[in-house]
Amino acid sequence: MSTNVPHSAQVPPESTDAVTETGVVETVRDGYDAVYDALPRSDTFNGIWRTNAYRGEFPAEFAHIGFLTLAEARRLLDLLELADGDLLVDVACGAGGPGLWAARETGASLIGIDPSAAGLAAARRRASRVGLDERSRFQLGTFEHTGLPDGAADAVMSIDAFQYAPDKQAAMAEFLRILRPGGRVGFLCFEVDARRVEGVPVLGVDPVADYASLLDGAGLTVEAYEETPGWAERVQAAFDAVVDAADVLATEMGERAAAGVLAEATLTVELKPYRRRILAVAAKPT
Repeated sequence: MSTNVPHSAQVPPESTDAVTETGVVETVRDGYDAVYDALPRSDTFNGIWRTNAYRGEFPAEFAHIGFLTLAEARRLLDLLELADGDLLVDVACGAGGPGLWAARETGASLIGIDPSAAGLAAARRRASRVGLDERSRFQLGTFEHTGLPDGAADAVMSIDAFQYAPDKQAAMAEFLRILRPGGRVGFLCFEVDARRVEGVPVLGVDPVADYASLLDGAGLTVEAYEETPGWAERVQAAFDAVVDAADVLATEMGERAAAGVLAEATLTVELKPYRRRILAVAAKPT
């Protein structure tokens, strides 16, 4: 890290401990490795996602493969109350777009955590392109095992990924551990209907229909819990377009990456596993 980063924003040393992963996490990781490797080759997928998932409402240099719009991102930052020199941790950061955008907007430093080595490599390249490599770091980790010290973070965020965590109570305990007293966790994710995903890999492992009670049970004070506008239409449009473009995506992305994207799209369109997509913010007691 550069010594030009303010002392309060210095990133703690990276853990050398091996990341503990379950078979579910390994499956997700391998799929995302293939997708992140393939994204630079697929103008079709990138166009589908930008047009449908967030309707072009996010800066191109911070493009992502979630559903986050600029209005949602600004709402999240307002609630997290990040300040210049704070440390933000983005868990399941992928290629780093939303986390780096948040760091640029607030002056915070960023640590991105993800189990995908390909996603982290893409995030580091992006950080260099947007001039944030001196106050960001990206390292292997999971929701349950970030590898960060106690009380390291002023805020923790996660975008459209927490529904995949295989042990959400353990993940909440990890958020609580790495937050400083008074720090906040904020995430956007999908409430999952357990009846619709029984026996389904990943989503069916630990489905949660209401994260507010989970946050409360972890000892966090819920400050906001709200449904995001227009999410169902955007999810349907994005995944319908992926299914329609299956042959082109296989050519551009390769069979492995395209198969993973198509499997998620097909499952979502056919099972309709999500009750709502929500934005939640909660604070650690002081």
